[in-house]
Amino acid sequence: MKVGYVRVSTEEQNTIRQEALMQELEVEKIYIDKASGKNTDRHELREMLNFVREGDTVIVESYSRLARNTRDLLDIVEYLQKKGVDFISKKEAIDTSTPVGRLMLTVFAGLYQFEREARAERQAEGIFFAKQAGKYKGRKPIEIDPLKFKALYEQWKAGKITAVSMEKQLNVSSNTLYRRIKVFEGRK
Repeated sequence: MKVGYVRVSTEEQNTIRQEALMQELEVEKIYIDKASGKNTDRHELREMLNFVREGDTVIVESYSRLARNTRDLLDIVEYLQKKGVDFISKKEAIDTSTPVGRLMLTVFAGLYQFEREARAERQAEGIFFAKQAGKYKGRKPIEIDPLKFKALYEQWKAGKITAVSMEKQLNVSSNTLYRRIKVFEGRK
């Protein structure tokens, strides 16, 4: 069976292009995640890995859809191989049913991770020098009405609402919410 895996990083992004490719390749079952690829803790990825069986082929548009770092990618492909499942990445023309395909997967994954790390390093250097020159002050803080925050915080501490409810009412992410709670409680 041809099994497709589609991933975009956020709920706002669409999967149309990847799904069209899956249809073109006559993929029989598709798993779609709308989550960051920074780790392998993704619901549909786990479901797909549990579903595939010997003789199946997992197909992705690009291996970066499956994993964002070399170790995770190679671990997933190794897991698939142990189950007797092949892996195809269309963009990079990688097919692990062949020795050359397995070699190319390892080489491309290493190069991809190297480029991501080099880009992050260049960005950090640029920010450092911009700060030195007084041209970079970081992102503007997210504005939250302090009275609304305090009222919601008190309800949350009393167990009347959940943190998720607070996030929605304040229109902030969980990271932002918990950072603000830390500051509010004086724990910086």
